[in-house]
Order: sequence, then structure tokens, then C-alpha cells
Amino acid sequence: MNRRRTGGARVKATIYSIARELDISASTVSRAFSRPDMVNTKVRERILATAAAQGYELNRAARGLATGRTGLIGLVVLDITNPFFPPLVRAVERAASASDASVMLLDAESGGQKAADQLKRLSAQVDGLIVASPRLATKDLQAAVGSTPTVLVNRAVRGIPSVTCDNSAALREAGDHLVELGHRRILLLRGPAGSWAASQRTNAVRSWAQQTSADVELVELGPVEATYEAGWHAAEAIASSGATAIMAFDDYLACGVVGGLDEQGLSVPNDRSIIGCDDVLLARTLTPQLSTVTAPFEELGTRAVTLLSEVSAGGAPGNQKLSGEYAARGTTGRV
Repeated sequence: MNRRRTGGARVKATIYSIARELDISASTVSRAFSRPDMVNTKVRERILATAAAQGYELNRAARGLATGRTGLIGLVVLDITNPFFPPLVRAVERAASASDASVMLLDAESGGQKAADQLKRLSAQVDGLIVASPRLATKDLQAAVGSTPTVLVNRAVRGIPSVTCDNSAALREAGDHLVELGHRRILLLRGPAGSWAASQRTNAVRSWAQQTSADVELVELGPVEATYEAGWHAAEAIASSGATAIMAFDDYLACGVVGGLDEQGLSVPNDRSIIGCDDVLLARTLTPQLSTVTAPFEELGTRAVTLLSEVSAGGAPGNQKLSGEYAARGTTGRV
């Protein structure tokens, strides 16, 4: 064998070192990996055995040629600057790494046709897609992913497997907590138009307000974008609404409201109470810490990767529902 230099240093295995050892051409070795159907079975077995003995490893591109798979999962998020997404990205990457896959991240911040085009291009480069909180119309989303195995996170679409978080019970508990604290005029700060999660949360809070035995008056404001700035700018209208408590679409908005109310000379929770949703890091670094509905980020990411693997292997599409929990903290107080 010609795999060791003087002093025992191991030489990196290549298709040429394999070819020399077997006394065949390098092109035959290459075809054994890229076009195995063109190489005699016994010859290919000898090539694979020698490659293993020499420690030869295919790079990802070559492995893709040989197997038809890239080992890549495309992860699409709506806006990477939104603190909801980083913990989800981390969870997906951890789960993918455990499955010997890598993650290609796409920030589809722009939405609309540009996002659809980006998603379509990405779908041609990966083995499967995990698409988080997409706002594309259903037909555009289905057209963009095509036949690529796909799992949605935080969105349910007929015919596409999904992992979602049902916060209905936790939001009811949050509303009941506000009632226990004496709040009766409560403002719902609605999330972005076209957001599936915003629609689900809005419906859950409305349902609670209609069904509660307390004499609750639900005031609504929005839709607004899920940004700190949007929450800040909404604070003036919130301050003049007469509501003593706010249930915000998410933590990012809620934290913006807290900052904006402070500009209005109103403190939380002494003058107003507020509840967010998702339990992102920002919620726990706020002073006082934000009362919120938690999101199981780690499980969302793990379930999405597992479900994608099952779908890619020919498993039946499925929809999995997780649930959040209400965490009462420092931004909710008595009237």
C-alpha cells in the first residue's frame, strides 16, 4: 500500500490512491461513487472495501451524486431578527446533527413572491424542508415546495405535515388570571395580518372572553407587525383605551408596549398589566420579567426533524400538536 510516508504519517486517501492500490483507473473509482450502475458489481465492492480501509470519505457533493441525497435540510424562517426564531433554529440544528444532517437556513423576511421564489430555489437543493411560520397563501406555499418533503412549524395547511403549538388552554388560564387580579377591560393586541398563529391566538382569546363568567370587556387593537417598534408605537393608543390589562400577540410586541407605556408615564404592573406569548429570552430579561405563554421550542424543532425524516422515508403525512403553559411573572398585578 502507498498510504504511509516515512515516519508513519498517514497520507490522505484519494480516488488516485485507491486506483493505484487496485491497479485500475481513477475514472473507474470515481464512477463507482457517482455512477455505480456503470461499474461491475465485484469491482465496485473492491473499490468500496479499499476506500474504507484507506479512510476515504466522500465530500457532501460527491455523496449526493452517489446517493441522490444531499444530507441537507432547508430551514425557512420568517424573520431571523424576531427572537422567536433563534431558539427554534438551534433546536432544529441539534436534531438534524443527531441525524447526521446539516441545516441550510433561509430568512424569508420579504414575504410575497420573492419569498416564494426563494423557497422554490431552496427546495431543489435539499432533501427536505422545514418551514416556520410562513405567511404565503396556501396555493403559493404548495407550489413553492412542490414534491420536496416538507414539514410546517407554526402553520397548518391541508396536505402538508405540521408541528403546531395549541395555546388555547394557556391563554384561557392567562385571561382567568387577569380576572382574578380584578381586570375587566382587557385589550387584545392582535398580531400580523396573514399570520396563522395570530389568527389562532386571536380566536382563542375571543372565545375565552365570550365564555368567561366574569363581566369582561375585550377591546381589540391591530393587526400590527410582531416587532418591538410596533408595540412601542401602539402604547399611546393602549394608554388611552381605558384597558387596565393587555394580552399581546407575542413577547416581542409586549416588550415594546412596556417601553412605550413607560414613555407615557405608565409603569408595569402598577398602572397596566401585560401578558405576552412564546417566552423568548427577551421576556425573561425584561424588568420585571414578562408574564407569558411558553412555547416548547426544543420539542418543536425535534418533532419537526423527526417528522420530516418519517415523511422522507415514505411515511404517512401527519400533524402534531404541542401545547404551551401560562407563566405568571412580574408584569401582571392587581387593579
